Amino acid sequence: MKLVIDEELCEGCESCVEVCPDAIEMQGEKAVVTSDDCSNCDCEEAVGICPVEAISIE
Repeated sequence: MKLVIDEELCEGCESCVEVCPDAIEMQGEKAVVTSDDCSNCDCEEAVGICPVEAISIE
């Protein structure tokens, strides 16, 4: 399972960072995946919480 964030769609709301801080962080005004380890967070919740559907799981 790998998180993917479409940086063109990301609006920088930080909702995903709040639910998945071990794998996602803000760089500038965009969220980026910083780890493939989603064992300590709920990556599926990060996908669902994104208001612009910029996050997917591959």
